[in-house]
Amino acid sequence: MSTIAVIDYGMGNLRSVYRALEHVTDKRIIVTQDAKKIRAAERVVFPGQGAMGAAMHHINGLGLGAILSEVFEDRPFLGICLGLQVLMDHSEEDGGVDGYGLLPGTVKRFAAPLLEPDSGERLKVPHMGWDQVRQSRSHPLWQGIADNSRFYFVHSYYVSASRPEDTVGNTHYGVDFTAAAARDNVFAVQFHPEKSQHDGLQLLKNFVNWDGKP
Repeated sequence: MSTIAVIDYGMGNLRSVYRALEHVTDKRIIVTQDAKKIRAAERVVFPGQGAMGAAMHHINGLGLGAILSEVFEDRPFLGICLGLQVLMDHSEEDGGVDGYGLLPGTVKRFAAPLLEPDSGERLKVPHMGWDQVRQSRSHPLWQGIADNSRFYFVHSYYVSASRPEDTVGNTHYGVDFTAAAARDNVFAVQFHPEKSQHDGLQLLKNFVNWDGKP
């Protein structure tokens, strides 16, 4: 039976992600930090919450950096929240942290105060709650999900992808930011599909059936 590996690096929202995946597939799902099991998995999910500096420290401390580099090359990969941010070149969080640089771009902190440009409304940080995602280009993981559907966000830092073609979904919260990015067999989102009800489950269902082709 094919296996989906959910990476446990000590910071992910593992239980919710596991249960959501279990709801949409009968494939074997494992939550693991074992490099051999991750390498052997057919698909890999990188869930995340918390600070990027601590995340990179834990990942590297577990010796998973090289494994992730392999995964990025040859199988379907889904990054969730922090799992999107670590794909970028650099983050402003924790005094400045380098990511994997798979997708050119930076992770920036929402301004303080964060104001809506048109109305001057002051917005709360972190960005927490339901918001629309505009699908900037088609992708197999958007199948069955209407444009401008709402997903659940919790984050104080946002992604600014350098290459427009890497962004497949945008959201506006004071600024426009990359809510979903993709290249080849990699797809990653700033929101939490495991907390986003029907559309989030549809995205996860699309992922577990995806062959990794754009």
